[in-house]
Amino acid sequence: MNLVTLLPFIVLIGAMFLMTRSAKKKQQAAAQMRNEMSPGTGVRTIGGMYATVKEIGEDTVTLEVAPGVHAIYAKNSIGAVLDDEEYNRIVHGTGEDLSLDTPVVPDDASSLTATDAPKTDLTKDADADETPKLDLGKADEPKGDEPKDGKTDGEAGAK
Repeated sequence: MNLVTLLPFIVLIGAMFLMTRSAKKKQQAAAQMRNEMSPGTGVRTIGGMYATVKEIGEDTVTLEVAPGVHAIYAKNSIGAVLDDEEYNRIVHGTGEDLSLDTPVVPDDASSLTATDAPKTDLTKDADADETPKLDLGKADEPKGDEPKDGKTDGEAGAK
């Protein structure tokens, strides 16, 4: 056989080997992370729930999801083991205060304008008289293409 005909097969086998090797490394890292769990450690499940580890079994983990509420999960359902500082920052909202270094952004643009003039209502015209406005949504009498009895197609009794 010619080397040119074998080259695509060799490349394919090499790519498959590299992909399975990286997948095995990821699985080993996840297993090592799960083995580092100890009671009292904060974790995040693969579903995104944060909890504290209470007990560790052979294949299961008992998590405290709220004070006094315990749930049993499979070890494989633990997505990440968090250190204490990160867990407290996410769950309890504690940690270092970053508000001192961040600029203050206003909720609306009114504080960005530098006008000291009093706010006026521009929707009302000062010279306009107080006559009632016409209701343009209603038709006073039916036009030539509308039925005179007021019934349209699809209504009961329409012709």
